[in-house]
Amino acid sequence: MSVSLQLGNRTLDLSRAVVMGVLNVTPDSFSDGGRFVRRDAALAQAREMVAAGAVILDVGGESTRPGAEPVAEQQELDRVLPVVEGIRGELDVVVSVDTSKPQVMREAVAAGAALINDVYALRRPGALETAAGLDAAVCLMHMQGEPRTMQTDPCYGDVVAEVTEFLVSRARECQAAGIGRGRIVIDPGFGFGKSVAHNLALLAGLPALCATGYPVLAGLSRKSMLAALTGRAVQDRVVGSAVLAALAAGRGAHIIRAHDVAETRDALAIAGALAEALAGPAGSGDEGEGT
Repeated sequence: MSVSLQLGNRTLDLSRAVVMGVLNVTPDSFSDGGRFVRRDAALAQAREMVAAGAVILDVGGESTRPGAEPVAEQQELDRVLPVVEGIRGELDVVVSVDTSKPQVMREAVAAGAALINDVYALRRPGALETAAGLDAAVCLMHMQGEPRTMQTDPCYGDVVAEVTEFLVSRARECQAAGIGRGRIVIDPGFGFGKSVAHNLALLAGLPALCATGYPVLAGLSRKSMLAALTGRAVQDRVVGSAVLAALAAGRGAHIIRAHDVAETRDALAIAGALAEALAGPAGSGDEGEGT
């Protein structure tokens, strides 16, 4: 099925899953906090991720890991804006800003961001009105609670149905506020107020989210569910993250948010080739390989 995302005057083809590279310009993100706080380090990482196959770069100036403390608006702006401006001045890539603050949304879009990625799904005061007035796409994420408390005994009756209902409701509110349907992405929020069992149920239930017709983003990279499933420390979760990326794409996800871009791109290439083989007649040009 043909799926696309409108980003200002640019249309992004999502008929095959694409990689969103994670660029945290924070000192305290769970996986790479502090590595890219300096502008030159952040831009060097941006270049590497684009060369490795990232189609979108998601720049974040406030950590949303479990237990994270809020960041002042000016501090977030000081972290994010120089990086957004630097990327837009140098690289042909979609820039996303990972923020929930209206003023950061405004200034980041003015600096060249084309996607607003909001873990609060534009529920903070002024966020929906601000996003509706900007020529940018929006990503609406589901989170039970808030970062400081979200992993304290998360509870659902039917996690897939409840998350889907929430995201469709938020998307409709966005459309009523003037944000075109073609500018909306939904994200089930893996790890944001979910247990490992909830995350696995959402991964299995991705086709239900995709059936809404909105592009679906899946952010599973290096998350703590991999510690529970594999026992691996954060720095050793590359393989597990790539496997989850392939599984998510295979179940319909359109955008995969990832720290390890090259490995994720390879996983998506394999998942995409398999999906095409399953959808069409069997090819006859494969070369046999012995062992």
